[in-house]
Amino acid sequence: MPGNSSGVAAVERAVSLLEAFADADYSLTLGELARRTGLDKSTVLRIARSLAKSSMLIRNDDGSWRLGPKLVRLGALYQSTFKVSRVVEPMFAEMSAASGESAALYVREGDRRICLHRHDSNQSIRHSARVGDTMPLDLGAPGRVILAFSGQSGSVYEEIRQRGYHATHGERDPQVSSIAVPVYREGNILFGAMGLAGPTQRFTDEAITGHLEILRVAARKLSTALGGHPG
Repeated sequence: MPGNSSGVAAVERAVSLLEAFADADYSLTLGELARRTGLDKSTVLRIARSLAKSSMLIRNDDGSWRLGPKLVRLGALYQSTFKVSRVVEPMFAEMSAASGESAALYVREGDRRICLHRHDSNQSIRHSARVGDTMPLDLGAPGRVILAFSGQSGSVYEEIRQRGYHATHGERDPQVSSIAVPVYREGNILFGAMGLAGPTQRFTDEAITGHLEILRVAARKLSTALGGHPG
């Protein structure tokens, strides 16, 4: 990895190994890990053994590898730092029931946004994502809202700040539309973006108007719970 010290390169390789696992993967062979990461097998084995020492990876009896219990603890610690699940979970269930769409809360992590909380719609056709998924900031309503209320320059973001919300149709996924509003903490500090998302065909102008009112009410409640001043 040009430009990186050996220590940084080792960390990045370890991270790439953990990120090689997908939803359907209970375990991966050494060869498959090497293929997905682009690393040779000896490097993968060395890193995997190091990660196993801290229970981030577990080696199965057949020699394959699976994610370890330490990651569950780290994920729980990450969520606990925000202290909002008790407020968000029942709120999102109500929002989803009222709108018929999936509700989610995104926060910024560097140059990406991460899904912090989620409640999927009960409809058979719906937009689904997972808690912990990362997505671009410049694609989709929640990301655009985070950028706008973080002070991003540009006419698009100035318009979002003036409206106080943003809606997109097929920007990140051709079949998905979304609408989002900002959430604040500790006065006027941006916490993240709360959104509703679903199939584009259901996001008519009338539906968007209804979704926006649901979001604004919920965002005010959550911002107040976080000590923020709703916009």
